[in-house]
Amino acid sequence: MKTALVLYQYFYPDDVVSAVHLTELSTGLSARGWDVVAMPCNRGCREESRTYGSRDSVQGVTIRRVWRPRFRQSTNFGRIANAIWMIAAWSFMAINPRIKCDVVIIGTDPILSVVTAIAWRFARPRVRIAHWCFDLHPETAIADGILTDSSPAVRLVRGVLRRAYRCCDLIADIGGCMRQKLSHYNHNARTVTLPPWGLEEPRVPAPVPGAARESLFGDARLGLLYSGSFGRAHTYSTLLQLAELVAADGVNLTFSVRGNREQALREAVGAGPRNAKMGGFVPQEQLAQQLASADIHVVSLHEDWTGTVVPSKFFGALAIGRPVIFAGSSESAIARWIATHQVGWVLNADTLSAVAAELRRLASDPADLKILNAHCHRVYQENFSRATIIRQWSDELGRLLPTHAAEYALPSDSAGTTALSCADVDRPS
Repeated sequence: MKTALVLYQYFYPDDVVSAVHLTELSTGLSARGWDVVAMPCNRGCREESRTYGSRDSVQGVTIRRVWRPRFRQSTNFGRIANAIWMIAAWSFMAINPRIKCDVVIIGTDPILSVVTAIAWRFARPRVRIAHWCFDLHPETAIADGILTDSSPAVRLVRGVLRRAYRCCDLIADIGGCMRQKLSHYNHNARTVTLPPWGLEEPRVPAPVPGAARESLFGDARLGLLYSGSFGRAHTYSTLLQLAELVAADGVNLTFSVRGNREQALREAVGAGPRNAKMGGFVPQEQLAQQLASADIHVVSLHEDWTGTVVPSKFFGALAIGRPVIFAGSSESAIARWIATHQVGWVLNADTLSAVAAELRRLASDPADLKILNAHCHRVYQENFSRATIIRQWSDELGRLLPTHAAEYALPSDSAGTTALSCADVDRPS
Protein backbone atom coordinates (compact mmCIF):
# COMPACT_ATOMS: atom_id res chain seq x y z
CA MET A 1 0.00 0.00 0.00
CA LYS A 2 1.18 3.55 -0.76
CA THR A 3 1.93 5.41 2.47
CA ALA A 4 1.86 9.15 3.15
CA LEU A 5 2.98 11.09 6.20
CA VAL A 6 1.24 14.47 6.67
CA LEU A 7 3.09 17.16 8.62
CA TYR A 8 0.90 20.09 9.62
CA GLN A 9 0.65 21.81 12.98
CA TYR A 10 -3.16 21.56 13.34
CA PHE A 11 -5.51 18.77 12.44
CA TYR A 12 -8.82 17.12 13.33
CA PRO A 13 -10.77 17.93 15.49
CA ASP A 14 -9.44 21.51 15.30
CA ASP A 15 -11.82 23.67 13.23
CA VAL A 16 -9.32 26.23 11.91
CA VAL A 17 -9.87 26.30 8.14
CA SER A 18 -6.45 25.03 7.05
CA ALA A 19 -6.66 22.17 9.56
CA VAL A 20 -9.99 21.15 8.05
CA HIS A 21 -8.45 21.19 4.58
CA LEU A 22 -5.47 19.04 5.61
CA THR A 23 -7.78 16.64 7.41
CA GLU A 24 -10.05 16.33 4.40
CA LEU A 25 -7.06 15.86 2.10
CA SER A 26 -5.81 13.06 4.36
CA THR A 27 -9.16 11.29 4.60
CA GLY A 28 -9.65 11.73 0.86
CA LEU A 29 -6.30 10.10 0.13
CA SER A 30 -7.15 7.31 2.55
CA ALA A 31 -10.39 6.68 0.65
CA ARG A 32 -8.33 6.42 -2.54
CA GLY A 33 -6.13 3.66 -1.17
CA TRP A 34 -3.37 5.54 0.64
CA ASP A 35 -2.19 4.61 4.12
CA VAL A 36 -2.09 8.06 5.74
CA VAL A 37 -0.62 9.16 9.06
CA ALA A 38 -0.85 12.77 10.30
CA MET A 39 1.52 14.16 12.92
CA PRO A 40 0.18 17.53 14.14
CA CYS A 41 0.88 19.13 17.50
CA ASN A 42 -1.24 18.26 20.52
CA ARG A 43 -2.65 21.79 21.01
CA GLY A 44 -5.61 23.70 19.62
CA CYS A 45 -5.06 26.62 17.27
CA ARG A 46 -7.40 29.23 18.76
CA GLU A 47 -7.05 27.90 22.31
CA GLU A 48 -3.51 26.84 23.23
CA SER A 49 -4.85 25.56 26.57
CA ARG A 50 -6.85 22.87 24.74
CA THR A 51 -4.90 19.68 24.24
CA TYR A 52 -5.64 16.46 22.40
CA GLY A 53 -4.54 12.89 23.07
CA SER A 54 -1.36 11.53 21.55
CA ARG A 55 -3.25 8.90 19.53
CA ASP A 56 -6.40 9.30 17.49
CA SER A 57 -7.89 8.44 14.12
CA VAL A 58 -10.45 9.83 11.70
CA GLN A 59 -11.97 8.08 8.67
CA GLY A 60 -9.07 5.73 8.13
CA VAL A 61 -6.33 8.26 8.93
CA THR A 62 -4.01 7.56 11.87
CA ILE A 63 -3.14 10.58 14.03
CA ARG A 64 0.02 10.65 16.16
CA ARG A 65 0.34 14.01 17.90
CA VAL A 66 3.60 15.73 18.79
CA TRP A 67 3.72 17.20 22.28
CA ARG A 68 4.37 20.94 22.12
CA PRO A 69 4.81 23.58 24.87
CA ARG A 70 2.09 26.17 25.35
CA PHE A 71 3.62 28.98 23.31
CA ARG A 72 1.06 31.57 22.24
CA GLN A 73 0.56 31.39 18.49
CA SER A 74 -0.89 34.92 18.51
CA THR A 75 2.48 36.47 19.47
CA ASN A 76 5.58 36.79 17.29
CA PHE A 77 7.69 34.99 19.89
CA GLY A 78 5.12 32.21 20.18
CA ARG A 79 4.85 31.69 16.43
CA ILE A 80 8.63 31.49 16.06
CA ALA A 81 9.02 29.18 19.07
CA ASN A 82 6.24 26.89 17.80
CA ALA A 83 7.86 26.80 14.37
CA ILE A 84 11.28 25.86 15.75
CA TRP A 85 9.76 23.16 17.98
CA MET A 86 7.64 21.52 15.27
CA ILE A 87 10.30 21.72 12.55
CA ALA A 88 12.81 20.12 14.92
CA ALA A 89 10.36 17.37 15.94
CA TRP A 90 9.45 16.56 12.33
CA SER A 91 13.10 16.66 11.25
CA PHE A 92 14.10 14.12 13.92
CA MET A 93 11.35 11.83 12.62
CA ALA A 94 13.44 11.44 9.46
CA ILE A 95 16.02 9.46 11.44
CA ASN A 96 13.46 7.37 13.30
CA PRO A 97 13.81 3.89 11.73
CA ARG A 98 10.30 2.94 12.83
CA ILE A 99 8.70 5.50 10.52
CA LYS A 100 8.32 4.15 6.99
CA CYS A 101 6.54 6.10 4.25
CA ASP A 102 6.65 6.66 0.52
CA VAL A 103 5.67 10.35 0.56
CA VAL A 104 5.88 13.18 3.08
CA ILE A 105 3.36 16.01 2.64
CA ILE A 106 4.48 19.23 4.34
CA GLY A 107 2.13 22.17 4.86
CA THR A 108 2.85 25.79 5.76
CA ASP A 109 1.87 25.88 9.43
CA PRO A 110 3.95 26.63 11.37
CA ILE A 111 5.88 29.20 9.38
CA LEU A 112 8.85 27.86 7.39
CA SER A 113 7.64 24.26 7.77
CA VAL A 114 9.15 23.40 4.40
CA VAL A 115 12.59 23.57 6.04
CA THR A 116 11.72 20.08 7.33
CA ALA A 117 12.33 18.86 3.76
CA ILE A 118 16.08 19.34 4.22
CA ALA A 119 16.32 16.71 6.97
CA TRP A 120 14.06 14.28 5.12
CA ARG A 121 16.02 14.60 1.87
CA PHE A 122 19.31 14.03 3.71
CA ALA A 123 18.15 11.10 5.87
CA ARG A 124 15.60 9.54 3.50
CA PRO A 125 16.69 10.16 -0.10
CA ARG A 126 14.16 7.63 -1.42
CA VAL A 127 11.15 9.27 0.25
CA ARG A 128 9.32 11.71 -2.03
CA ILE A 129 8.55 15.14 -0.58
CA ALA A 130 5.49 17.22 -1.45
CA HIS A 131 4.81 20.73 -0.16
CA TRP A 132 1.34 22.31 -0.11
CA CYS A 133 2.03 26.04 -0.01
CA PHE A 134 -0.89 27.94 1.53
CA ASP A 135 1.13 31.10 2.20
CA LEU A 136 4.65 32.38 1.66
CA HIS A 137 7.17 33.39 4.30
CA PRO A 138 9.05 35.69 4.65
CA GLU A 139 7.01 37.36 1.88
CA THR A 140 3.99 37.83 4.18
CA ALA A 141 6.16 39.55 6.79
CA ILE A 142 7.57 41.85 4.08
CA ALA A 143 4.06 42.68 2.83
CA ASP A 144 3.05 43.41 6.43
CA GLY A 145 5.99 45.79 6.92
CA ILE A 146 7.54 43.68 9.68
CA LEU A 147 10.65 42.94 7.59
CA THR A 148 12.29 44.62 4.62
CA ASP A 149 13.20 42.79 1.43
CA SER A 150 16.89 43.61 1.80
CA SER A 151 17.30 42.87 5.52
CA PRO A 152 19.95 40.35 6.64
CA ALA A 153 17.25 38.20 8.28
CA VAL A 154 15.33 37.94 5.01
CA ARG A 155 18.46 37.07 3.05
CA LEU A 156 19.33 34.36 5.58
CA VAL A 157 15.82 32.86 5.59
CA ARG A 158 15.60 32.90 1.81
CA GLY A 159 18.92 31.11 1.56
CA VAL A 160 17.64 28.31 3.80
CA LEU A 161 14.31 28.21 1.96
CA ARG A 162 16.04 27.99 -1.41
CA ARG A 163 17.71 24.80 -0.24
CA ALA A 164 14.47 23.49 1.28
CA TYR A 165 12.46 24.03 -1.91
CA ARG A 166 15.16 22.25 -3.91
CA CYS A 167 14.67 19.24 -1.65
CA CYS A 168 11.00 18.98 -2.68
CA ASP A 169 9.79 16.75 -5.47
CA LEU A 170 6.38 18.44 -5.76
CA ILE A 171 5.33 21.97 -4.84
CA ALA A 172 1.60 22.61 -4.92
CA ASP A 173 0.68 26.30 -4.86
CA ILE A 174 -2.88 27.58 -4.52
CA GLY A 175 -2.79 30.16 -7.32
CA GLY A 176 -0.74 31.30 -10.29
CA CYS A 177 0.35 34.50 -8.54
CA MET A 178 1.85 32.38 -5.75
CA ARG A 179 3.61 30.12 -8.23
CA GLN A 180 5.27 33.17 -9.77
CA LYS A 181 6.76 34.16 -6.41
CA LEU A 182 7.86 30.61 -5.70
CA SER A 183 9.72 30.49 -9.01
CA HIS A 184 12.16 33.08 -7.64
CA TYR A 185 13.64 30.33 -5.46
CA ASN A 186 14.82 28.45 -8.57
CA HIS A 187 13.67 25.07 -7.29
CA ASN A 188 13.64 21.92 -9.42
CA ALA A 189 10.36 20.49 -8.14
CA ARG A 190 7.36 19.66 -10.24
CA THR A 191 4.79 22.45 -9.74
CA VAL A 192 1.01 22.30 -9.83
CA THR A 193 -1.84 24.56 -8.69
CA LEU A 194 -4.09 22.76 -6.20
CA PRO A 195 -6.29 25.31 -4.42
CA PRO A 196 -8.30 24.61 -1.26
CA TRP A 197 -11.96 23.71 -1.74
CA GLY A 198 -15.08 25.08 -0.08
CA LEU A 199 -15.95 23.66 3.33
CA GLU A 200 -19.62 23.38 2.32
CA GLU A 201 -20.47 21.70 -0.99
CA PRO A 202 -24.23 21.46 -1.68
CA ARG A 203 -25.18 19.40 -4.72
CA VAL A 204 -27.19 22.32 -6.11
CA PRO A 205 -26.91 26.08 -5.52
CA ALA A 206 -27.85 26.63 -1.89
CA PRO A 207 -31.34 28.11 -1.36
CA VAL A 208 -31.58 31.38 0.56
CA PRO A 209 -32.79 30.85 4.16
CA GLY A 210 -35.30 33.61 4.93
CA ALA A 211 -34.77 34.17 8.67
CA ALA A 212 -30.98 34.09 8.50
CA ARG A 213 -31.00 36.44 5.54
CA GLU A 214 -33.21 38.96 7.32
CA SER A 215 -30.93 39.00 10.36
CA LEU A 216 -27.95 39.80 8.13
CA PHE A 217 -29.45 42.15 5.56
CA GLY A 218 -32.88 43.23 6.76
CA ASP A 219 -35.22 43.85 3.83
CA ALA A 220 -32.42 44.55 1.32
CA ARG A 221 -33.01 43.52 -2.28
CA LEU A 222 -29.39 42.41 -2.59
CA GLY A 223 -27.16 41.18 0.23
CA LEU A 224 -23.34 41.31 0.10
CA LEU A 225 -21.44 39.27 2.73
CA TYR A 226 -17.84 39.22 3.87
CA SER A 227 -17.53 36.10 6.04
CA GLY A 228 -14.33 34.76 7.58
CA SER A 229 -11.02 36.00 8.90
CA PHE A 230 -10.09 39.65 8.62
CA GLY A 231 -6.43 40.36 9.24
CA ARG A 232 -3.60 42.53 8.05
CA ALA A 233 -3.79 41.06 4.55
CA HIS A 234 -7.33 42.35 4.02
CA THR A 235 -8.75 45.73 3.02
CA TYR A 236 -12.11 47.42 3.45
CA SER A 237 -11.92 50.99 2.12
CA THR A 238 -12.96 50.18 -1.46
CA LEU A 239 -15.75 47.95 -0.18
CA LEU A 240 -17.19 50.75 1.92
CA GLN A 241 -16.95 53.11 -1.05
CA LEU A 242 -18.93 50.59 -3.09
CA ALA A 243 -21.54 50.29 -0.34
CA GLU A 244 -21.95 54.06 -0.30
CA LEU A 245 -22.55 54.17 -4.08
CA VAL A 246 -25.43 51.67 -3.80
CA ALA A 247 -26.86 52.78 -0.45
CA ALA A 248 -30.05 54.06 -2.12
CA ASP A 249 -30.54 50.96 -4.28
CA GLY A 250 -31.52 48.33 -1.72
CA VAL A 251 -28.03 46.80 -1.49
CA ASN A 252 -26.63 46.01 1.97
CA LEU A 253 -23.10 44.94 2.95
CA THR A 254 -22.48 42.86 6.10
CA PHE A 255 -19.15 41.80 7.64
CA SER A 256 -19.06 38.62 9.75
CA VAL A 257 -15.41 38.33 10.73
CA ARG A 258 -12.77 37.54 13.30
CA GLY A 259 -9.09 38.41 13.19
CA ASN A 260 -6.48 40.94 14.23
CA ARG A 261 -8.04 43.80 12.22
CA GLU A 262 -11.60 43.22 13.35
CA GLN A 263 -11.62 46.28 15.64
CA ALA A 264 -10.31 48.59 12.91
CA LEU A 265 -13.00 47.28 10.58
CA ARG A 266 -15.70 47.83 13.21
CA GLU A 267 -14.66 51.43 13.64
CA ALA A 268 -14.63 52.04 9.88
CA VAL A 269 -18.04 50.42 9.41
CA GLY A 270 -19.46 52.41 12.31
CA ALA A 271 -18.40 55.63 10.60
CA GLY A 272 -19.30 54.37 7.13
CA PRO A 273 -22.45 54.24 4.98
CA ARG A 274 -25.76 53.28 6.54
CA ASN A 275 -26.09 50.09 4.46
CA ALA A 276 -22.87 48.57 5.88
CA LYS A 277 -22.88 46.77 9.23
CA MET A 278 -21.12 44.16 11.35
CA GLY A 279 -22.66 40.73 11.95
CA GLY A 280 -21.70 38.07 14.47
CA PHE A 281 -19.11 35.43 13.62
CA VAL A 282 -20.84 32.05 13.47
CA PRO A 283 -19.52 28.60 14.47
CA GLN A 284 -18.83 25.91 11.88
CA GLU A 285 -22.23 24.24 12.26
CA GLN A 286 -24.02 27.46 11.29
CA LEU A 287 -21.67 28.44 8.49
CA ALA A 288 -23.60 26.83 5.63
CA GLN A 289 -26.78 28.72 6.49
CA GLN A 290 -24.97 32.03 6.81
CA LEU A 291 -23.10 31.65 3.53
CA ALA A 292 -26.34 30.78 1.74
CA SER A 293 -28.00 33.93 3.10
CA ALA A 294 -25.94 36.19 0.86
CA ASP A 295 -26.61 36.94 -2.80
CA ILE A 296 -22.98 37.88 -3.45
CA HIS A 297 -19.84 37.16 -1.43
CA VAL A 298 -17.05 39.65 -0.86
CA VAL A 299 -13.33 38.81 -0.73
CA SER A 300 -10.45 41.23 -0.25
CA LEU A 301 -6.67 41.16 -0.35
CA HIS A 302 -4.26 44.07 -0.06
CA GLU A 303 -2.33 44.46 -3.32
CA ASP A 304 1.00 44.18 -1.50
CA TRP A 305 0.00 40.68 -0.39
CA THR A 306 -0.69 39.40 -3.92
CA GLY A 307 0.89 35.98 -4.36
CA THR A 308 1.73 35.53 -0.67
CA VAL A 309 -1.75 34.21 0.19
CA VAL A 310 -4.90 33.35 -1.78
CA PRO A 311 -8.13 33.81 0.24
CA SER A 312 -10.05 30.53 0.44
CA LYS A 313 -13.36 32.41 0.83
CA PHE A 314 -13.48 32.61 -2.96
CA PHE A 315 -13.88 28.84 -3.30
CA GLY A 316 -16.44 28.65 -0.50
CA ALA A 317 -18.62 31.21 -2.27
CA LEU A 318 -18.55 29.38 -5.61
CA ALA A 319 -19.23 26.08 -3.86
CA ILE A 320 -22.66 27.22 -2.70
CA GLY A 321 -23.41 28.95 -6.00
CA ARG A 322 -22.66 32.60 -5.30
CA PRO A 323 -20.64 35.11 -7.36
CA VAL A 324 -17.76 37.04 -5.82
CA ILE A 325 -16.68 40.66 -5.60
CA PHE A 326 -12.91 40.63 -5.19
CA ALA A 327 -11.26 43.79 -3.88
CA GLY A 328 -7.63 43.32 -4.84
CA SER A 329 -5.04 43.27 -7.58
CA SER A 330 -5.98 42.28 -11.12
CA GLU A 331 -2.77 40.19 -11.06
CA SER A 332 -4.14 37.95 -8.32
CA ALA A 333 -5.13 34.38 -9.13
CA ILE A 334 -8.66 35.15 -7.92
CA ALA A 335 -8.97 38.07 -10.33
CA ARG A 336 -7.83 35.84 -13.17
CA TRP A 337 -10.26 33.07 -12.25
CA ILE A 338 -13.07 35.62 -12.10
CA ALA A 339 -12.18 36.83 -15.60
CA THR A 340 -11.73 33.33 -17.00
CA HIS A 341 -14.90 31.81 -15.57
CA GLN A 342 -17.10 34.94 -15.38
CA VAL A 343 -18.01 34.34 -11.74
CA GLY A 344 -17.92 37.88 -10.35
CA TRP A 345 -16.18 41.24 -10.45
CA VAL A 346 -12.77 42.67 -9.59
CA LEU A 347 -13.14 45.83 -7.53
CA ASN A 348 -10.65 48.70 -7.57
CA ALA A 349 -10.69 52.46 -8.11
CA ASP A 350 -11.07 52.02 -11.87
CA THR A 351 -13.96 49.54 -11.71
CA LEU A 352 -15.88 51.00 -8.75
CA SER A 353 -18.61 52.66 -10.83
CA ALA A 354 -19.03 49.67 -13.15
CA VAL A 355 -19.40 47.21 -10.27
CA ALA A 356 -21.94 49.49 -8.60
CA ALA A 357 -23.95 49.56 -11.84
CA GLU A 358 -23.91 45.75 -11.98
CA LEU A 359 -25.20 45.54 -8.42
CA ARG A 360 -28.06 47.90 -9.22
CA ARG A 361 -28.95 45.76 -12.23
CA LEU A 362 -28.96 42.51 -10.25
CA ALA A 363 -30.95 44.08 -7.42
CA SER A 364 -33.73 44.84 -9.90
CA ASP A 365 -33.46 41.54 -11.82
CA PRO A 366 -33.51 38.45 -9.51
CA ALA A 367 -33.83 36.12 -12.52
CA ASP A 368 -30.38 37.10 -13.78
CA LEU A 369 -28.94 36.50 -10.33
CA LYS A 370 -30.39 32.98 -10.24
CA ILE A 371 -28.76 32.18 -13.59
CA LEU A 372 -25.44 33.52 -12.27
CA ASN A 373 -25.76 31.36 -9.13
CA ALA A 374 -26.18 28.21 -11.21
CA HIS A 375 -23.19 29.16 -13.36
CA CYS A 376 -20.94 29.73 -10.33
CA HIS A 377 -21.95 26.38 -8.84
CA ARG A 378 -21.20 24.60 -12.12
CA VAL A 379 -17.78 26.27 -12.43
CA TYR A 380 -16.91 25.18 -8.89
CA GLN A 381 -17.96 21.57 -9.45
CA GLU A 382 -15.93 21.33 -12.66
CA ASN A 383 -12.76 23.05 -11.40
CA PHE A 384 -12.46 23.46 -7.64
CA SER A 385 -14.49 20.81 -5.81
CA ARG A 386 -13.07 18.67 -3.01
CA ALA A 387 -13.35 15.51 -5.10
CA THR A 388 -11.62 17.17 -8.06
CA ILE A 389 -8.67 18.54 -6.06
CA ILE A 390 -8.15 15.40 -3.97
CA ARG A 391 -8.18 13.26 -7.11
CA GLN A 392 -5.52 15.55 -8.57
CA TRP A 393 -3.53 15.30 -5.33
CA SER A 394 -3.64 11.50 -5.42
CA ASP A 395 -2.60 11.48 -9.07
CA GLU A 396 0.27 13.93 -8.50
CA LEU A 397 1.58 11.99 -5.50
CA GLY A 398 1.30 8.75 -7.45
CA ARG A 399 3.47 10.23 -10.21
CA LEU A 400 6.25 10.72 -7.68
CA LEU A 401 6.44 6.98 -7.00
CA PRO A 402 7.65 4.07 -9.12
CA THR A 403 4.94 2.52 -11.28
CA HIS A 404 4.79 -0.48 -8.96
CA ALA A 405 4.17 1.63 -5.81
CA ALA A 406 0.70 0.17 -5.35
CA GLU A 407 2.28 -3.27 -4.92
CA TYR A 408 4.94 -2.14 -2.44
CA ALA A 409 5.61 -4.67 0.31
CA LEU A 410 6.90 -3.39 3.62
CA PRO A 411 10.70 -3.89 3.74
CA SER A 412 12.29 -6.38 6.11
CA ASP A 413 14.97 -5.41 8.58
CA SER A 414 18.25 -7.27 9.03
CA ALA A 415 16.63 -9.76 11.41
CA GLY A 416 14.06 -10.70 8.82
CA THR A 417 11.11 -9.08 10.60
CA THR A 418 8.77 -6.71 8.83
CA ALA A 419 9.43 -3.02 9.40
CA LEU A 420 6.60 -0.84 10.61
CA SER A 421 4.62 1.40 8.27
CA CYS A 422 4.13 4.96 9.42
CA ALA A 423 0.65 3.93 10.56
CA ASP A 424 2.16 1.61 13.16
CA VAL A 425 4.69 3.97 14.68
CA ASP A 426 4.51 4.90 18.33
CA ARG A 427 4.14 8.48 19.50
CA PRO A 428 7.25 10.36 18.36
CA SER A 429 9.57 11.54 21.06
